[in-house]
Amino acid sequence: MSMMDWNVYRQQVLSGVSDIGKLSPETVRGYVQLGSAGAKTNHLDAKTRELIALACAVTLRCDGCITVHSEQARKLGATREEVAEALGVAIALNAGAALVYSTRTLDAFTAAGDI
Repeated sequence: MSMMDWNVYRQQVLSGVSDIGKLSPETVRGYVQLGSAGAKTNHLDAKTRELIALACAVTLRCDGCITVHSEQARKLGATREEVAEALGVAIALNAGAALVYSTRTLDAFTAAGDI
């Protein structure tokens, strides 16, 4: 059982982006250009880029990114295990960020006592 109907949601996201493209075509063209820039260097294969995109999507908490890049990763042959490993990187990175910001919080708390 899925948490939500990701296929319906993906279509809603793509429809919304299409609507924005009609209102502001240069914005969407610029976005597409950014997204395709990495593919032109050929340093990473498309599947690896999609796995990175999924890890970033988790870090950014972007459901739209998750649904679009999940479909692309699947089409490019990514396995469930590869996705899980990429997501493990996102989990570790987010935990690391929380740890670093915890040091900042303690620093701010300590500084508040100097007032």
